[in-house]
Amino acid sequence: MTIYADYRGLPGIARGASIALGNFDGLHIGHRAVIAAAEKAGGGKFSVATFEPPPRAYFRPGDPPFRILRPERRDAAILALGADSVFELPFNGEMAAKTDEEFVRQVLVEGLGISHVAVGFDFRFGRGRMGHAQRLSSLGRALGFGVTIVEEVQEHEAKASSTAIREALRAGEPEVAADILGYNWIADGPVVSGERNGRKFGFPTANMQMGELVHPKHGVYAVRARVDRAGDWLHGVANFGRTPTTGLRDPLLETHIFDFDSDIYGAWLEVEMVSYLRPELKFDTVDLMIDQMGRDVIEAKSRLKAI
Repeated sequence: MTIYADYRGLPGIARGASIALGNFDGLHIGHRAVIAAAEKAGGGKFSVATFEPPPRAYFRPGDPPFRILRPERRDAAILALGADSVFELPFNGEMAAKTDEEFVRQVLVEGLGISHVAVGFDFRFGRGRMGHAQRLSSLGRALGFGVTIVEEVQEHEAKASSTAIREALRAGEPEVAADILGYNWIADGPVVSGERNGRKFGFPTANMQMGELVHPKHGVYAVRARVDRAGDWLHGVANFGRTPTTGLRDPLLETHIFDFDSDIYGAWLEVEMVSYLRPELKFDTVDLMIDQMGRDVIEAKSRLKAI
């Protein structure tokens, strides 16, 4: 199981695969349907090709953070599904300038040497998004590889899409996002030093910057957390926002893990967003804020009982 950062100069063992092709941000239920189609076409053997960075990041660098999964987490999840390889196709000016036929000939045929490709019904490719799934099917017939077009997968009577997931998270609806993803959304990153106010207030927190990850709605969440990608998932409560009561600052995810007091600065923290409790508030006094934090802990524990 290998991750390749290019489509050129690949070893023979990596070429000739049945591949799933797409952006795969989030690996939601629609993405997994495409991957399953590639696996079926390959008789159980398949690889996945995606773009890094995503085309959106190249064309719209000023957009707010939008990634649902960090690349490392996405690739690990793909390999965990049984893929032999992940191809991170470099998306840059050269890639953006290729016509649909140039992309297929140079990247898929000459580079990856594919035997089959599975894509979603709305897949677009080539300069100016000129190519579409039916065009890919036509090129496949001409160039000697098979094509599977996976039809729309729906959840909540709408298309399962990364856009719908982002909208749900930004609306404070992690349960809706989880239905589309097929799992609870997880924010992850290194634990950084914060203002250390949580410990003073009786609720020590592990703090994380979201970086390129999509920013969920500011507020308080019932969560589960895991340290350094190992061990048990621990229950907790987290606030994402700017702490208006104690002084505005850049958004930070602050996670209070119940019955946990280890020093984990610098550790890798995963925070699974289970349920949205309330919006972030500005309190008239710190004491009022501390009282509310106590109630948040009680509510989070209640919602997490069934997990």
